[in-house]
Amino acid sequence: MTQQSSNNVEIPLSFRVGDALVTRIPELRWTNADPARLYPDLDPAALGTHGGQLTAGSFNPDTGTLAQGTHSWLVRHAGRVILIDTATGNGKPRPRAPVLDHLDTPYLARLAAAGVMPDQVDLVLLTHIHADHVGWNTVLRDNIWQPLFTRARHVYSEMEARYAAALDGFAPAPDLPPEAFGRPDHPPMPQVYTDSLKPVIDAGLGQAIAIDGREIADGLSFHPAPGHSIDHATIRLHSCGEEAWFVADLMHHPLQAYRPDLRSVYCEFPGKAEQSRRCMLAHAAETGALCLTAHFAESGAGRVTQNGSGFAWHFVNPTEVSAS
Repeated sequence: MTQQSSNNVEIPLSFRVGDALVTRIPELRWTNADPARLYPDLDPAALGTHGGQLTAGSFNPDTGTLAQGTHSWLVRHAGRVILIDTATGNGKPRPRAPVLDHLDTPYLARLAAAGVMPDQVDLVLLTHIHADHVGWNTVLRDNIWQPLFTRARHVYSEMEARYAAALDGFAPAPDLPPEAFGRPDHPPMPQVYTDSLKPVIDAGLGQAIAIDGREIADGLSFHPAPGHSIDHATIRLHSCGEEAWFVADLMHHPLQAYRPDLRSVYCEFPGKAEQSRRCMLAHAAETGALCLTAHFAESGAGRVTQNGSGFAWHFVNPTEVSAS
């Protein structure tokens, strides 16, 4: 579902979670994702089996393609303005991912349409350090990548930052990845740390943390969900007895709710990613918690139910959100 204003800037979709207001800030949307490329282990029968359970805004049965996108989540809670993940950013050189390369999107206009300017953001919470989750941390000014959210504390995994820095040729991290993880199937994109996190750290705006479930702001906590990246986190929002989870890249499309065994082509450690995905799906199905995704189309938000021995995904529209 997409609503447009008269100036072609999407009207933000907002959800209530207790006293918190959560708003999606869209960046990109595409409708032509090849499922076989996104999920290399996808068997030909899978879409025949599950395609009928996928909604029209996420799967086109005529073309066999999937709809996806990139976006951030804006949270207003306890007097703070919080941005969860910062999408891809404009002008970032990403030659390994043409769909993300040198973008020019009205993301900041969409943030403004939600009533927020960059200098009003108090916290930026980063689930992991991949190109499409940290890009708007910085903008190019005077040919230098500089922080955009100049008043915000940027919170991220200490392990992710060390690993990304090592991959970009800064301080080595010989202990990473952990031996138990094995070799990564898909190494992270280079230069992401250099242009999207290091300038924040150099400006004194970074806070590296252990991903251990501790609360880092009122009602907000980082929880370990490794696999897609080396120290990928989910973020829990709890307010007035209601619960929502920002699940980031545990899933890239609703198909993975029905087939949690499917690894995405972007996962660094697929075995760990599947374990984390199944754990989150089981928790969401048991509790009814709202799940706020990073790459799903439509509203980007939904709930999970048990579906036999597996799970099912149900998109939630903003006006339908109620206590979990």
